[in-house]
Amino acid sequence: MNYRHAFHAGGFTDVVKHAVLARILVYLTRKQAPLRFIDTHAGAGRYDLASAEARRSPEWRDGVARVLKSAPPAPVAALLAPYLSAVGPHDADGVPLSYPGSPAIAQALLRPQDRLALCEAHPEERQKLVAALGRDARLNIVGTDGYVALNAYVPPKERRGLVLLDPPFEAPDELDRERDALTRAIRKWPTGIYMAWRPIRDAAVDARFLNALAATGTPNMARIEIDVGPGPVGAHGQQPLARAGLLIVNPPHTLFDEARVLLPWLARRLARAGRGGYVCEWLNAPR
Repeated sequence: MNYRHAFHAGGFTDVVKHAVLARILVYLTRKQAPLRFIDTHAGAGRYDLASAEARRSPEWRDGVARVLKSAPPAPVAALLAPYLSAVGPHDADGVPLSYPGSPAIAQALLRPQDRLALCEAHPEERQKLVAALGRDARLNIVGTDGYVALNAYVPPKERRGLVLLDPPFEAPDELDRERDALTRAIRKWPTGIYMAWRPIRDAAVDARFLNALAATGTPNMARIEIDVGPGPVGAHGQQPLARAGLLIVNPPHTLFDEARVLLPWLARRLARAGRGGYVCEWLNAPR
């Protein structure tokens, strides 16, 4: 598997991931106290939708483009507004020319008193990240392995904030590394909010991942997933990804109600051949 951001920018997984990310950041910024956003695999920050990577796998056409072309009901539109405000610029027909990665969305939604700690080990991606986000005193961009850096970053001095684990899944043991890094970080900073993204291709493999995390006994762990149904087989005989999920530790108390408004609409809008579905439930409930 390879889920490097440039090949999948703006696809259905990004829409759900970034809509949820924006809702959490909106919640956190309601309090005046500063916060820290930590991204373990930041990518290039912003993605040109006319690039070779985007043309090779134009998932944004069945992802964010479908959302932008729609007229969602008012409650859904209000919840999507912070996320969609970061998308663009657009051409004269309203088609996005670029798509923001998680760092760009966080940069757009966070305040002067907040800080962003971004990790990107790939040198070329890191250079693009620096160029995309520009000069911003709130940023700290490092080339360290994100899992190693996370252990040093938590707990942040602000004692409040959000950690995003969104690796490219290039390594065969990536899911195990993500699980171990998340478990270590929670031990050091149990009150932090964590979002861990993963593709779901094998239900049994994913169940082992979830069961291992549930067995840690960490309370307040939620599952948010989307399934857009099967798509056409690609040139190499592989089915496109149909299902992906977020594991969220310590979600804001508003998130479940918001997700239960957003997810049914997104699942219908992003579905292939009308076969969309979603999950929004506790893995380990709050105590």
